[in-house]
Amino acid sequence: MVSQTGWTRLIRFIGEDNKSYSGQPIVDSNGFLPPISELKANIIQGDVLTEEKINITDKTIKVKKLLTPLEPSKIPIIRCIGLNYREHAIETSKPIPKYPILFIKPSSSLQNPFDKIRIPTLVSNNQVDYEAELAVIIGKDCKDVSKEDALQYVLGYTASNDVSARKWQDSRLGSGQWCFSKGFDTFCPIGPQLVSPSIIKDPNSLRIRTRLNDNNQLLQDSNTSDMIFNVAELISFLSQGTTLQAGSLILTGTPQGVGYTRKPPIYLQHNDKIEIEIEQIGTLTNLVEYENHNSKL
Repeated sequence: MVSQTGWTRLIRFIGEDNKSYSGQPIVDSNGFLPPISELKANIIQGDVLTEEKINITDKTIKVKKLLTPLEPSKIPIIRCIGLNYREHAIETSKPIPKYPILFIKPSSSLQNPFDKIRIPTLVSNNQVDYEAELAVIIGKDCKDVSKEDALQYVLGYTASNDVSARKWQDSRLGSGQWCFSKGFDTFCPIGPQLVSPSIIKDPNSLRIRTRLNDNNQLLQDSNTSDMIFNVAELISFLSQGTTLQAGSLILTGTPQGVGYTRKPPIYLQHNDKIEIEIEQIGTLTNLVEYENHNSKL
């Protein structure tokens, strides 16, 4: 069996044999994944987090279902950065922060591409918002990293949607805290693929967009160059006095155009389709489903 070492793009998926795999997808000329019905991948042998015995085989499998690029059990923490785009700070009438604003999402909030963002009754007041974000996965443990060395610790980049329940983020109910309002199950879709730093050499030069439903209503359209703190600065800052474990996920903030700042506001509704697209990475698509069970709060 012919094989090569060193992956450039990675997906995790269920094949037509109903087994789960990691693989290097066969992409189009833009590096995007084709429709699921046409998507195939070469199987990757080995654990990309250990950097040991990684082989891309010549065995090609048809993809039945896409999963999060890494298993949730291999993502120890999701660190998220708030208010990290200049134009977003302007639209919210908030001052430019002096240091990155950090909050946490639990790994239980992760969701696969194309699977549903499920809105619990607790937050079903038509104030659930979208936030397109570039996500960074750390490839090896690091601590007290300099800005100059920070990108050496990146395993890869993917797209994410920092789904947010504004009802509980508001100071009237949530006391202004963000972890509860953004940490519900399925509120952190990521995907569709993980792209190596060998492909994305500058993570702060990528177009990032959000589209809604089949009419492709454009809600966010920006570039990661508008970040207040770039990716290297974020990794360096977060690593000061703190070990960033391999597999850690960093959401780097959202650009202008979020729903609650619009007039009138635009929030996610039952059966909506929300798409996050990032240059060189592709499109993360999810449907929205409002649950009907009774809440205790």
